[in-house]
Amino acid sequence: MPVFRRSRDFFSDMLRQTDLVLLALCAAASLFGVLMVASATRYMHTWRLVAVQSVALLLGVVLYLVISQIDLSDLCKYWKWIFLVGVVCILLLVTPLGIADNTGNRAWLDFPFLPVKVQPAEIVKLTLTLVLAKQLVWLKENRNLSSIPSVLFLAAHLGVIFVLYYKVSSDMGSALVFLFIFACMCFVGGVALRWFLLGGLAGGLAFWAMWDLNKIPSYMKLRFQVLFDHSLDPQDTGWQQTRSLMALGSGKLTGQGLFRGTQTQSEYSSALPNRHTDFIFTVIGEELGLLGCILTLALLTAIIVRCVWVARHAKTSLEGLVCIGVASVVIFQVIVNVGMCLFVMPVIGLTLPFISYGGSSLVMLFMSMGMVSGVQGRSKPDWLR
Repeated sequence: MPVFRRSRDFFSDMLRQTDLVLLALCAAASLFGVLMVASATRYMHTWRLVAVQSVALLLGVVLYLVISQIDLSDLCKYWKWIFLVGVVCILLLVTPLGIADNTGNRAWLDFPFLPVKVQPAEIVKLTLTLVLAKQLVWLKENRNLSSIPSVLFLAAHLGVIFVLYYKVSSDMGSALVFLFIFACMCFVGGVALRWFLLGGLAGGLAFWAMWDLNKIPSYMKLRFQVLFDHSLDPQDTGWQQTRSLMALGSGKLTGQGLFRGTQTQSEYSSALPNRHTDFIFTVIGEELGLLGCILTLALLTAIIVRCVWVARHAKTSLEGLVCIGVASVVIFQVIVNVGMCLFVMPVIGLTLPFISYGGSSLVMLFMSMGMVSGVQGRSKPDWLR
């Protein structure tokens, strides 16, 4: 049976190149996410969102296996085209395909031939990571990475993506993810610490000036103000997070039970708004308690640690930097999302990776992790030591 033998050899080689540990961690987190989305959307009396998330999971696993076979060094040779893909995805938001959500952010693309909406920011996170890794390696090999021209070159890349995306979409949450990716990759890549201190100081002064001159939209200012005074606007700006604290507190140690949460299972969407997306961590806390929250964070931490471990043992600095970029996305979104649910971070629309509902987000996460998997398959510990 030569056909059977060739097929067996093909899949054997594919699995040999794949990081099965990382795949198992991502699949476990995603399956748990599907379960929690099912609980969070039960009051809607439809299984559509669960079906979408399940299909996204299956598609994500397939793409993970395929992308694991790609050599990132070869892929990043086309960095100009990758950069162009990111820019085009952003510009599509100003076409009739771009639509706004209930917050007014024009951050989604509605293709008539797709059953779900696509969030271009998820694609841009990946393109930014690949292009920035290529730029950092090139500058380190051919220029002084910490020189003024090099830093300005890197900052210009970020500036184009950050400003263009925010101007088009008004989605500050995803724009801040871009900034965090940039900071983490530049730090690991070897940019001098003085530039981070200078950048942080400049950013802080700019934020203070914009606040003082009322250049920040009033709704954004309120989201910061309610963090320090929970009674400031409890019926509007602080409503989501106030309900979140109530639900988390009612879960205690072991929770009220799956599909039994008081706020989660309420027929009224206002009881816990966005419970299947931004506030899925609250659903976990209410129904599975503190133990459920700890286990969730432990699983996501394991994914991050695995990405960093692969980066540590990558064969080339480019591959290691890509792994750091992928890990930084998960780190930032976990910290901000959990902070939102605990009422210590402003609500900026960032979901919990692998857990929250979001088809395009889940697929792109698996694609990103597939790149890390491919690095692990070729890794030899000869850098970052």
